[in-house]
Amino acid sequence: MRGLFQPMHLIIILIIALIIFGPGKLPELGSSIGKAIKGFKKAMAEPEEKLKELLETKKIEDKKD
Repeated sequence: MRGLFQPMHLIIILIIALIIFGPGKLPELGSSIGKAIKGFKKAMAEPEEKLKELLETKKIEDKKD
C-alpha cells in the first residue's frame, strides 16, 4: 500500500464530484473547501502562537526577578 490516495482514486473522486455537483458549481465548491482548510489551519496555529507568546513573556519576567 503506497498511500491513502493514489492517482486513480483522485480521478474517480473528481468524476463523482462532477456528476454530483456539475461543472458550474465545482469551482465554488473548491473555493469553499480551500477557505475552510485555511481557517482550520489558522485556528490550529493560534493556540500555539499564544502559548509561545506567553512563554516568552514568562521568560522576560523571570529575568527581571
